[in-house]
Amino acid sequence: MAKALIVEDHPDQAALVARILRMRDFEPLVAEDGTTALRLARKHVPDVLLLDLMLPDINGFDVCRQLRLDRATMLIPVVMLTALDDMQHRVHGFRVGANAYVTKPYGVEELLDAISAARAWRNSIHQRALHGEVSVELNSEISLLKDLNDFLMHVCQATPLTDEQVMQLRQAVMEMAHNAIEWGNQHQPDRPVKITYRIHDDYLEITVRDQGAGFDRSHLPHAAMPDDPFSHLDVREQLGLRAGGFGLLICQGMVDEMRHNEQGNEVTLIKRFAPSKAS
Repeated sequence: MAKALIVEDHPDQAALVARILRMRDFEPLVAEDGTTALRLARKHVPDVLLLDLMLPDINGFDVCRQLRLDRATMLIPVVMLTALDDMQHRVHGFRVGANAYVTKPYGVEELLDAISAARAWRNSIHQRALHGEVSVELNSEISLLKDLNDFLMHVCQATPLTDEQVMQLRQAVMEMAHNAIEWGNQHQPDRPVKITYRIHDDYLEITVRDQGAGFDRSHLPHAAMPDDPFSHLDVREQLGLRAGGFGLLICQGMVDEMRHNEQGNEVTLIKRFAPSKAS
């Protein structure tokens, strides 16, 4: 029988969800706070985790983030169940790794559909023989990049990558995400950048995709002048832009492989490591 961990500090609400799950042949477990939820998640590794956000100790966002940073729990499907229905909280939920976001009050079918979608995510990963995958979307605002990048790089530390390799990959992802926001999405806040991270047996793969028209890699313009390669930095500073213009060159030196899609609006970064003995 499949196990479901319900993280909810209101007994009546937890009992209602448990009753619905038993009708679908789930064995429900209940945690009334985030600390207990993390402990039970590591002990039982449930088939789905239903997560309230307003908890008495740590909030549901932090619970989800910690689940995704732990190699033992990072593939648990997470459905957030909350009264927080504004877009900001939804975006935050998906940024920390939630698979579905359901707002209260919700119907039985809505809840079951969210659970099915979350479990399908994990099944797709197993079918591709991956150790882990996290996809997050963020609006094109530079201020959001640090939180996202820190999250991804903490996840990187769940791999055998060295601290130096993690630092290199972090910088490469930051550079490509900045490029996606600045050049691909033209700083338009309503155009999301999607970043997907996957762990394979012997390498980490991170894909950054923007909503722009892309570019022709055979005729890639460069910001630097041939006779003065650093002059463009002063111009960018005067325009209030970040220091840049060498993004692709920087990244090529920090990852083992870098490739683009045909359209030129998606870049994939590969960082290799020695497979673990348990693999």
